[in-house]
Amino acid sequence: MNGNAETFLVVIDDTPECAKAVRFAALRAQRTGARVELLHVLKPTQFQQWGGVQDAMDAEAEELARTLLRERADEVESMTGQRPSCRLVKGKGPDAVLEVVQNDRSIRALVLAAAAKGRPGPLVSFFAGEQAGSLPCMVMIVPGGISDADLDRLT
Repeated sequence: MNGNAETFLVVIDDTPECAKAVRFAALRAQRTGARVELLHVLKPTQFQQWGGVQDAMDAEAEELARTLLRERADEVESMTGQRPSCRLVKGKGPDAVLEVVQNDRSIRALVLAAAAKGRPGPLVSFFAGEQAGSLPCMVMIVPGGISDADLDRLT
């Protein structure tokens, strides 16, 4: 990637608050002339005694992840008119995201969303905690309970 720091990276999962992070990143990128990149982290599968079973589980998880990325990419494109790039990586959530952020200097901001209720998830906790001061980009945390109207107003 280039060194212009022009990408809003959104971590994609199947949580309700993820849609808020996608919306914020899409609108913010559109208003600043940046791009959106969607990232999904595939968790490593536990070892299965039969390799064929593990291969089938891995293939199914990857297909579900690609479907989720495609759906979120459609949302971004409908809001901005631009198709976001999508990235699928394997690893442990926070560590995999950290590696992407550290190795891609085009990332302007990592956009995460906090659950509307309860404790923040592992990514928000990780990136708002000890890692916050050493990242090469900003971390933006979108409240999961914010209304679309307020989100639109704030972007």
